[in-house]
Amino acid sequence: MTNLEKVDAFFKKQSQWKEKLQQLREIMLKTELKEKLKWGKPTYTLNGKLIVGMAEFKNHIALWFHQGVFLKDPHHKLINAQEGVTKALRQWRIEPDDTIDSKIVLEYVEEAIANSKAGKEVKPVRGKSVVIPEILKNAFENDATLKANFQKLTPGKQREYSQYIAEAKREATQQSRLQKSIPMIKKGVGLHDKYKNC
Repeated sequence: MTNLEKVDAFFKKQSQWKEKLQQLREIMLKTELKEKLKWGKPTYTLNGKLIVGMAEFKNHIALWFHQGVFLKDPHHKLINAQEGVTKALRQWRIEPDDTIDSKIVLEYVEEAIANSKAGKEVKPVRGKSVVIPEILKNAFENDATLKANFQKLTPGKQREYSQYIAEAKREATQQSRLQKSIPMIKKGVGLHDKYKNC
């Protein structure tokens, strides 16, 4: 199956959001962006860089601007879906009763393209060390499987769990967060994976 066939298949299988997603697709195809399927969702790239993507959820469609932090947002459409976690990504939520104004969507997409051409980009910070909180270290001493699975995670995922547990002010909250994290660590998933893969 070609990439175009995969993207077409995504749009054909839609039910609740079919019309709105198709409308957004038509806007994207008016630009110089290349369409492809990434993470099972339509994404639009320029010179191999992700510019915008779309995804359907139960209550809304999300337009993801990968370097959306640089957009001026004159119509106040953008949100940071994961405050404190997401640095560059910004989301525009379209709900069932919203009307899609092609002109405004195109304005945002064209600005995102111009920003990419200008080299505006938040680069991920690499090489940060992982500071493991005491409560998690103690859990490793009592559970070798937990420790082994934690060590298999990427440094970014290790940091997410460590910060999540350590940021709790009360010991009881730290303990609660640890208990919530243990099964996820043992499954080898990151704390925020369910949001990243939607």
